[in-house]
Amino acid sequence: MFSVASINPTEARRMIRNNEWIKPTAGVANGYTQANLVVLPKELAFEFLLFCQRNPRPCPVLDVTEPGSWVPNLVAPNADLRVDLPKYRIYRNGVLTEERTDIIDLWNEEMVGFLLGCSFTFEHALMNNGIPVRHIEESRNVPMYKTNIPCVKAGRFEGPMVVSMRPIRRKDVVRAVQVTSRFPSVHGAPIHIGDPEQIGIKNIHQPDFGDPVTIHEGEVPVFWACGVTPQAVAMEVKPEIMVTHAPGHMFITDLRDEQFGVL
Repeated sequence: MFSVASINPTEARRMIRNNEWIKPTAGVANGYTQANLVVLPKELAFEFLLFCQRNPRPCPVLDVTEPGSWVPNLVAPNADLRVDLPKYRIYRNGVLTEERTDIIDLWNEEMVGFLLGCSFTFEHALMNNGIPVRHIEESRNVPMYKTNIPCVKAGRFEGPMVVSMRPIRRKDVVRAVQVTSRFPSVHGAPIHIGDPEQIGIKNIHQPDFGDPVTIHEGEVPVFWACGVTPQAVAMEVKPEIMVTHAPGHMFITDLRDEQFGVL
């Protein structure tokens, strides 16, 4: 039986490019690093890079394209950032105006693409350690929430940190921290464990991005910094145009997860 978990990145991107896969990418091409996308005009690129440098937990930089180039040479030199994600979001002046499956007409000589580490990368390691990942089990998008944790300002860029949440059995929480701590380039250890209200989340069952998932008796909500943070920042900064991935619809790189782990 065909399994998207076992395909390689080239095949995964081919399916995405042909609109054969327009769903979230959790569990696709297991073992290969996935990335968040941000595309900005060149005149904002340095300020955004500085923002990422000052906020490495939610925005760990994996690659930056040359102005005008849609090729991420460091992580997937045969890829095309205009068509190789299942779904994109377009923000104009801080407002989400549309979602679409390619951005060919929007990419011009001024555009710079940023690929940021994604927590989907360490999910394979969690499962290998016997820790279930609920949104994969339920075929849903990971739940993500705006918090009351402010990011460090850089130029015009400021706003709240976004976190992703995975329910973890109480007996597995320490192991989950140990496993994800080995991946500092893709968000690393959790930002918060337990009471969501302490970080400004009023209703755990109503995420700001993604889908709610079941939290069973004996499980604890565990929160990791999330690469959707730039989308929350876009709503604050209101750049004339900013393109991102749709939450959960990531770019699949050619790099193995192990390259980002501290073993």
